[in-house]
Amino acid sequence: MPSQKDPSSHSKNGAQEPPEQNALEAAGIDSAAISYSKNPDFNNGRWFPTWRPYQGNLDRDPVGINEYLPPSKSVLLGVQHTFAMFGATVLAPLLMGFDPNLAILMSGICTVMFFMITGGRMPSYLGSSFAFIGPVIAVTAYAGAGFNGNLNVALGGIMACGIIYALIGLLVMKTGTGWIERLMPPIVTGAIVMIIGLNLAPVTIQGVSANQFDAWMATLTVLLISVVAVFTGGMLRRLLLLVGLILSYAAYFVMTNVLGFGAPIDFTSVAAASWFGLPTIHTPSFDKNAIIMIAPVAFILVAENLGHFKAVEGMTNARVTPYMGRAFLADGLATTFSAGFGGTGVTTYAENIGVMAVTKVYSTTIFVVAGVVAVVLGLSPKFGAIIQTIPAALLGGASIVVFGLIALAGVKIWIDNHIDFSKNSNLIIAAVVVIMGTGNFSLHLGGFDLGGIGTATLAAIVLNILFNQASEVKAAKKLLAK
Repeated sequence: MPSQKDPSSHSKNGAQEPPEQNALEAAGIDSAAISYSKNPDFNNGRWFPTWRPYQGNLDRDPVGINEYLPPSKSVLLGVQHTFAMFGATVLAPLLMGFDPNLAILMSGICTVMFFMITGGRMPSYLGSSFAFIGPVIAVTAYAGAGFNGNLNVALGGIMACGIIYALIGLLVMKTGTGWIERLMPPIVTGAIVMIIGLNLAPVTIQGVSANQFDAWMATLTVLLISVVAVFTGGMLRRLLLLVGLILSYAAYFVMTNVLGFGAPIDFTSVAAASWFGLPTIHTPSFDKNAIIMIAPVAFILVAENLGHFKAVEGMTNARVTPYMGRAFLADGLATTFSAGFGGTGVTTYAENIGVMAVTKVYSTTIFVVAGVVAVVLGLSPKFGAIIQTIPAALLGGASIVVFGLIALAGVKIWIDNHIDFSKNSNLIIAAVVVIMGTGNFSLHLGGFDLGGIGTATLAAIVLNILFNQASEVKAAKKLLAK
């Protein structure tokens, strides 16, 4: 366990965090518009902040990170966070052939781990990461339905990824986040996030094109999710994946089990499943090729979570950047732990950040409650059996929406950070990386295959270093000339 001291409490750690203005500009946030609140209970020099009861008006005043609500309100808000993460956390393991019940259980345990390792200073929920889907499918040759027979090989690669990510977290705890923000500016992070979605598009479309009935049901799923996203509001809109899948599931049941079109849903496994029990544990195996393909996802997670943590800082009006190293370390260790038992890699969830933005409740104790609720759900085999009955066509339709949203999230990073595409350096980085990732262009190192996402991520980082160095040299020459 790292030292139990607050990184912001020692003058010698001044180099640990970049200048505030530079950090905010890297995240696309106007530093002049933010005045960080002075909270001695939060910056108390200890691993955990000093907890205090919430004294404000919930209709008007936000709930701070280190404030806690009465148990009744905490449980309701915690359950809401569990539902917010549910759709994506269940969908990701299904797309990779993992056990969704185990993924739910691990997400709950990992969220509590994250709370402990970050000292309760970073409000986040850890759910199944979509960044692993492409590499896992490539490594295991997963067909897109049912249990993944090569799951163990993927688990070894995910564990290696988690270890690398945790080491990056330790490095950030020692050196600060400035070097990451220089290595992965918004032009790079936007491109990386975009290719996560685009790289998976061909696999998704092929999966729902087996026959016309499946294609139409996938289209109906897309339509229903879209209707929920556009024409509803509040918490219903936050649960667009879950609600859309439930509606399409009901429609599929009527079309098949009632009207006789397509393959009917088989509920035999649901009736046979018990209400409570442990999910099946899977043992990882370590294959060099799988590790080489999956391990680079660590850099994608860094880029993704860097944006999430900056968003949290902007929302909470609290200085959480000094604790970003803890968050990287926690996410890396949680990913390693989850894969060690057969679960997916995990990451902080934008869905739950969105819930915080709506509710203005930032207390990290709420996420502990959400984690406990997820553990309870994960310990119900009957709940898992119900999830397994979701037809592949419906998952394919949901995937079209999810992967499209991921791709557009990369574009949003560019827009939010005002990326100037009149600069050739930005044009080249974006153009090369997006086409490499979308076309699944892969380089081989010795006998190892980096995969499309890994190759594109490496290209983005290398091109950015190359162009940044060139611009710095030109700037230095201008100064010398003067």
